Amino acid sequence: MTEKKKAILLLADGTVFEGNAIGKPGTYSGEIAFNTGMTGYQEIFTDPSYYEQILVMTTAHIGNYGTIQSEIESDSIKIAGLIVKKFSETHSRDGEVTALNDLLIENNRGGISDIDTRALVRHIRSKGAMNVIISSEIHDIDELKNLLSKTPSMDGLELSSKVSTEVAFTIGEENSTHKVALVDYGVKKNIVRCLVDRGCYVKVFPYNTSAEEILAFSPEGIMLSNGPGDPSAMPNEIKTVQELSEAGIPMFGICLGHQILALSQGLSTSKMHNGHRGVNHPVKNLRTGKGEITSQNHGFVVNREEAEAHSNIEITHVHLNDNTLAGMKFLDRKIFSVQYHPESSPGPNDSRYLFDDFVENIKESKAQLV
Repeated sequence: MTEKKKAILLLADGTVFEGNAIGKPGTYSGEIAFNTGMTGYQEIFTDPSYYEQILVMTTAHIGNYGTIQSEIESDSIKIAGLIVKKFSETHSRDGEVTALNDLLIENNRGGISDIDTRALVRHIRSKGAMNVIISSEIHDIDELKNLLSKTPSMDGLELSSKVSTEVAFTIGEENSTHKVALVDYGVKKNIVRCLVDRGCYVKVFPYNTSAEEILAFSPEGIMLSNGPGDPSAMPNEIKTVQELSEAGIPMFGICLGHQILALSQGLSTSKMHNGHRGVNHPVKNLRTGKGEITSQNHGFVVNREEAEAHSNIEITHVHLNDNTLAGMKFLDRKIFSVQYHPESSPGPNDSRYLFDDFVENIKESKAQLV
């Protein structure tokens, strides 16, 4: 076994952890976040919503089952760096499996292992999200502090432009039952898959596409995808969604798409102390009274009090841990959105019905035109 290379982790408040390097040796910085999921690390690491974030995995062992091509959510690893307790360089699955360490190196990503992640997460929960730097090549704390000071804050940072498609493309059969325009703010592959599985022909548009160009596709439904960054830093996209929302076409927003939709209606968003990231977040559907176990990944949230006071918005879902707004719908149009990820499978598929609701809205809208 090769000798492990020392690595340093430095938080913006001066807290230091020492451990061993994983992935590609180097220096990595970004906003720290933690995910409580026990499985699904490959889907998490390739989720564009994590772009520019250094991720702490709270599960003690990461890498045990390796990585496979079918479990990626984008074209590459999107996290800026990785922090784990125990990191496995070998894997237990047979077949065409790649070791996680090899995938990190292939994607020019690295991180740190063998630190007390429980202590780190407790510190973040107390102090809040902040920037962090990890290095296996620089061990001088003052030099690391200087580099860390140059890392931009997530507050006010627009990142969809870094992960969105540059050119529109289509997925599915052109003669499918429904046509859906999907605005890509950092879409996960499984969102598109869930639409195609329900008879949708999907055209994926770059994040900054105009309402005029999207409507020229003559979509029967519009999907606003997930993505990274601060939604309030996207004024042009907010205006576009406001225009799209007036077109009378069914619309469904997820995560960042949900936040942009809220901003387009005059609501505000704010940065959370820690955010919600994991696969076991409890959400209550206020319309049915049922609970859902959901997958979540967001550091910003829509103002619930403003939504409650809005004359055309109904709150449909709330997060049961902190009562934050988790879903909403328009009262006069077939438009709804959720803060969590219904395309994910955190064990049960509790929230997949939202895609069925979206398709049903499309069917009803089409029937009214006949």
